[in-house]
Amino acid sequence: MEFIAFAPDALPSLMLHVMDGLKGRKKVAVIGDMGAGKTTLIKAFCQHLGVHGNISSPTYSLVNDYDYKDENGQPSVIHHLDLYRLNKMEEALDIGIEELLDDPYYTFIEWPQLVESMLPPDTAQIIIEITGETTRKIRIL
Repeated sequence: MEFIAFAPDALPSLMLHVMDGLKGRKKVAVIGDMGAGKTTLIKAFCQHLGVHGNISSPTYSLVNDYDYKDENGQPSVIHHLDLYRLNKMEEALDIGIEELLDDPYYTFIEWPQLVESMLPPDTAQIIIEITGETTRKIRIL
């Protein structure tokens, strides 16, 4: 699936397309250059699912968890990882990557290259390509 976002404020209206593209998969590798909008897309996704409060990049914390209620009204969580600053697989293991990839919740991973070999086979990929000052091509594989 592929679509174009013409501005960051257009992302919320595209979240139904993102949900369709994920096809129920909850482990998501988010790929794109610095400044492509990875965190902005994840923020729009979280808001779409009803997360309230501050949704920000986990650049320094490495992992942020956001609470929301799932479609059945049950408490659920979205894990948001930013692995940009990690250099070794051991660092990913130290933050509990194995547990996060094994639980039933959404897990969005920015800069997933370091842990690619650990990702479940059905992991979705969202690829964000900068095509203009505010325009992005978004592909979901």
